[in-house]
Amino acid sequence: MTAIQEIKNSSVKSQVSEEEWKLRVELAALYRIVAHKGWDDYIYTHISIRVPGPEHHFLMNPFGLMFEEITASSLIKIDLDGNIVMPSPYKVNAAGFTIHGGIHMSAPEHNCVIHTHSEDGVAVSAQKHGLLPITQHSMQVIADLSYHDYEGIALNHGERSRLIEDLGDKHCMILRNHGLMSVGKTAADAFMRHFFLERSCTMQIKAMVGGTELITPSQDVQDVVNDQAKFTRPDMNAESYFWAPLVRQLDRLDPSYKE
Repeated sequence: MTAIQEIKNSSVKSQVSEEEWKLRVELAALYRIVAHKGWDDYIYTHISIRVPGPEHHFLMNPFGLMFEEITASSLIKIDLDGNIVMPSPYKVNAAGFTIHGGIHMSAPEHNCVIHTHSEDGVAVSAQKHGLLPITQHSMQVIADLSYHDYEGIALNHGERSRLIEDLGDKHCMILRNHGLMSVGKTAADAFMRHFFLERSCTMQIKAMVGGTELITPSQDVQDVVNDQAKFTRPDMNAESYFWAPLVRQLDRLDPSYKE
């Protein structure tokens, strides 16, 4: 870590609570992992996480930094309207918080929101039939998946109520002609759901490219898989068995996200 980085890190860390700093490190790790998976879209799309407290503040990426550049210190703290509430040398794409703000505002249990424009995710979002129950991964996701029709670039706050209604009690969403979204209690919860959603889309695109007739298991089998996976259960404890290995891998690749 350079001297400048140490000063910047120390400055931000000293201004926030220990709990917020922990969330900053987790969110920065999440941005790096999403980039490592190839799901980022240059400087576009966002991942947000709620800061504990009555202020309704959130952490999000500064506009103009790629996901692979995000650090704990560079994350911007904003309010429900996307206004910056803590001094930062960076700017924020407030319009990008339209989707996230709506979810956070209406569903306090969803502390983390992930939105991506991955190639396979967008491709499936443009297919009329949506996600197909043709793989073990997708059969675990579908029962927890909803859809939201495309209304244009998400700049209109009026879209929030319709998006929230479409999400309902689900944790994964395909934004038609747009991309993917997942929500969760923690960064780990949201990422695990998003991983299965992204992987399901990739497998579907690859299967369809093969050009042969696809096999769709019976509804009875789909129900069995969904019950076995219990993908929607609130106590899935993704931190210990799913998130921790990813963070260890990230630490081996580049631990600078902690700065």
